Amino acid sequence: MSFLIMSPQKDPKAWIEALKAEAPDLDLEVYPEVKDPKKVEYVLSWKHPHGIFRDYPNLKVIASMGAGIDHIIGDKEIAKHIKITRLVDEQLTKDMSVFVLSLILEYLRNLKEHHCSHEWNPKAYGRPENTQVGIMGMGVLGVGVAEKLIRNKFNVTGWSKTKKEILGVTTYHGDEQLQEFLKNTQILVNLLPLTSKTKNILNKQLFEKLPKGAYLINVARGEHLIVDDLLEMIHTKHLSGAALDVFRQEPLPAEHPFWKNEKIKVSPHIASITHPKSVVPQILENYKRMKEGKELKNVVDREKEY
Repeated sequence: MSFLIMSPQKDPKAWIEALKAEAPDLDLEVYPEVKDPKKVEYVLSWKHPHGIFRDYPNLKVIASMGAGIDHIIGDKEIAKHIKITRLVDEQLTKDMSVFVLSLILEYLRNLKEHHCSHEWNPKAYGRPENTQVGIMGMGVLGVGVAEKLIRNKFNVTGWSKTKKEILGVTTYHGDEQLQEFLKNTQILVNLLPLTSKTKNILNKQLFEKLPKGAYLINVARGEHLIVDDLLEMIHTKHLSGAALDVFRQEPLPAEHPFWKNEKIKVSPHIASITHPKSVVPQILENYKRMKEGKELKNVVDREKEY
């Protein structure tokens, strides 16, 4: 039985060091140097080549290196008996919450304009208690962001696929309640998982349901957003701008129109970054559970795609 790291687009060095520090005797291999694919039962994966898992006939578990699992779910050739797990990490949640709060405060206080204008031009600014923030996606990260914003006196609503009850948050769910959720949302934060149903959800039809002058923050996935629709809504001033941390193509190409639009803030997918030392214990715990035939933690529902 062996434990395989498969991250062809990410340097696995930090992961190897963290795993070896916690489990020195771990039979660890790193793709593509695999001695015997038949011995591999557990894979720690990030953006694997689709279809590759057919080469591992005894594979039982695919663990994501991050909170997102769309890079795994997108591979339709993964056998149905193979379990997929995601990471749930308190530090990831803290980092995401601080990042979103920072973007909102930067927007409300006009900080970018003040820093870049080289003019002494005091302006009125928005206050948290007068600001309605709507969060799409009320999973672990969404709830963490909501709690951070509430502690800072923002008015917070949340929308999710199914009904949720969260202290201090007015919640909405399902397609039938989406318009009600959007109509008073001044700042929209997207934290939805990327699924076949949420892909392209940030589109003109949705933006038109927001009040004029609303602001978008996307810290989920680039595939949620239709680029031309956002640019049009900003051009017509229906949206006042956007802060984007995720993109369909990363790194974002130098010629992309987002770079040239003064109403769009671009950051290089840094809202929350997985630190191997922080999450390796839960990965090894699931590896142990697999070997002992016990129920795994943080298993993905293949039907829901999250």
